[in-house]
Amino acid sequence: MNYLFERKPLEMLNKEAEGEKRLNRVLGPVMLTALGIGTIIGTGIFVLVGAVARDETGPAIIVSFVFSGTACLFAALCYAEFASMVPVAGSAYTYAYATLGELFAWIIGWDLVLEYTMAASTVATGWSKYFQSLLDMAGIHLPASLVTAPFDMNAETGAFIATGSIIDLPALAISAIITVILVLGIKESARVNAVMVAIKLTVVLLVIGVGVFYVNPDNWTPFAPYGWAGLSFFGDAFVWGAGSDGKPIGMLAGAGLIFFAYIGFDAVSTQAEEARNPQRDVPIGIMLSLVICTVLYIAVSAVLTGMVPYGQIAVNAPVADAFKQVGQTNAQLVITIGAIAGITSVLLGLMLSQPRILFAIARDGLLPEKFFAAVHPRFKTPWKATLLTGVLVGLLSAVIPLRVLLELVNIGTLFAFVIVCVGILVLRRTRPEVARPFRCPMVPFVPIGGIVLCLVLMMSLPSENWFRLLVWLLIGVAIYWFYGRTHSVLAKKRSGGR
Repeated sequence: MNYLFERKPLEMLNKEAEGEKRLNRVLGPVMLTALGIGTIIGTGIFVLVGAVARDETGPAIIVSFVFSGTACLFAALCYAEFASMVPVAGSAYTYAYATLGELFAWIIGWDLVLEYTMAASTVATGWSKYFQSLLDMAGIHLPASLVTAPFDMNAETGAFIATGSIIDLPALAISAIITVILVLGIKESARVNAVMVAIKLTVVLLVIGVGVFYVNPDNWTPFAPYGWAGLSFFGDAFVWGAGSDGKPIGMLAGAGLIFFAYIGFDAVSTQAEEARNPQRDVPIGIMLSLVICTVLYIAVSAVLTGMVPYGQIAVNAPVADAFKQVGQTNAQLVITIGAIAGITSVLLGLMLSQPRILFAIARDGLLPEKFFAAVHPRFKTPWKATLLTGVLVGLLSAVIPLRVLLELVNIGTLFAFVIVCVGILVLRRTRPEVARPFRCPMVPFVPIGGIVLCLVLMMSLPSENWFRLLVWLLIGVAIYWFYGRTHSVLAKKRSGGR
């Protein structure tokens, strides 16, 4: 059974990245940083901050962002070292293959498929709500049968209820548009993203610059009405931080939920094979995008909770509604447009990353290579995997409600971060001689810190997340056992190429 834990040599990974089935290296540090910012800033600021501040943390959401940002910083430093050593597509999947072996690599790759598919579907659903809000301002109203998923989930009882709708048409439409852009080429995709990033950064800075004049410090009292804890064990409050229903509340519980806002920096590493100078540019893109976005998240959450008492913050469009509550109705249109641009760039970044994960897995033989690793002869993109991603994201966002999609995302991301941090510890011991253009500082403190903080956040998520993750991973193990282990490149190499 040793072959299950056979590692793929770093030299083989780097050689494959320069082989026939390679992606086009066209991205510099500015584009990579823009892709990171584009994938990070969006849903976190324009959607999640309202629900979490109102129901989980109060103004202490500011500290929740700091806590989650610190966990991400530790993981990002580990990602940056790996990306400089192995500048190929695949992100955490590839890193796990080089350090922990084939089975672990497949598990984390399968986990990333869940993470990116569900995250993109969640964002597409959020985009639909803001787009419909913009149409409403223009006096245009879509038919009730085309505005949302056919069912929803009651937050209090967990029961599914019919909405009377048939399909979320805007979510399906934006998924199709983004898919076409991504197939046409990475440079074109990056340019579209850069425009969207410029728009939303302007709006975010406007929110901070104008909103600060409407801040009432009294709204920050009490600062942590739900407490500072929320640490839980498989979703049940542990020692402190339980709400009336037994679910965790408090600063830590909020940190586990708004962690979704940070998953975008991982997307930068998936574009390593398309970076012109990956050993330098990818670490720059990862670190810059994370630091910039963390500062903006903290500033926006401070302004929002200062403008409006936490109990009155809207859930669906919290930032736009906050300006409406203080009498700035004209700002609502600008913020809605900025939110649409921001969420569009997030969707583009997530749907850009997913095919690269599938591409890397297929190139190793763990998925059918002719389909998932097919590179378009003209556009140099993994076009078949991109089309499949677009179909899945479009269908899921069109028929599954936002609440159900969101719950599946965070735990998969945190699991990937833990694996990457473990991988740095392993590789520092097993391959100390390998060149590291970027070195994670303060090893082993930083990787261990990342592992501990990510595990704390994982434990703060509801138990249903753990069950769904387990079911998904069991399905993945079955696929690996019946297909991947006999078709992998390493397996063929062991059998003499047969």
